[in-house]
Amino acid sequence: MNKREQQKLIREQKQQAATKRNLSQKKISNIALILLVPLLLIAVLYGLMGQGTVYPPDQLAPNDHVKGNPEGVQLMVYADFQCPACAAEHQMMAIAWPRIETQVQLAFRHYPLTATHRFAWTAALYAEAAGAQGKFWEMYDQLFLNQAYWSGLSSVDEEFDGYLEQLGLDVARAHEDMQSEAIIQKIRNDQRGGTSAGVRGTPALFVNGRLTPVPQNPVDLVALVNRAASAE
Repeated sequence: MNKREQQKLIREQKQQAATKRNLSQKKISNIALILLVPLLLIAVLYGLMGQGTVYPPDQLAPNDHVKGNPEGVQLMVYADFQCPACAAEHQMMAIAWPRIETQVQLAFRHYPLTATHRFAWTAALYAEAAGAQGKFWEMYDQLFLNQAYWSGLSSVDEEFDGYLEQLGLDVARAHEDMQSEAIIQKIRNDQRGGTSAGVRGTPALFVNGRLTPVPQNPVDLVALVNRAASAE
């Protein structure tokens, strides 16, 4: 065999080896794809099933927190317990409430801004845990009324536990409830629904399902409710 024939043989051997490698890689890729697709489908289905139902602002969810007149003007508030503007909205609502409670149905949904408010998620969990024991609105008041204090703490668990005790609630049970998927999903779904409805900050107010600027004082809030009631 001369030199040229040897070179040709070497080239053919290299081509055969490369062809075998390509075939092996294709087989491995096909097997990986066959295994990966079902896993991706399972992950997507699990995510969709795990998210739960999202309700728009003009429709109450079974686990929404509501008070007032079920037949009245619907006020849906999306708020963050550590948001200063939300605390101001809470104060305004509390002052106006005696004048509007027979005319409105107030509903609260969570919209914790966790990127800027490090205790917002924890506060939402505590509020829901209190709600599981029938004291959501009482905890709602405690969190907003004391917001300026607990927002400056390095840790809030002990402070929030104190609020539960003041309300006569079972602290151990509350801690267990805060780890439940139902409560965690409730908060997530509130936020998802708010984002879908156009919420971009807090507080966000929907009047009979329509996003409305938050009034700046109790007098304006009463006037807003009166206008909405007259329009029905």
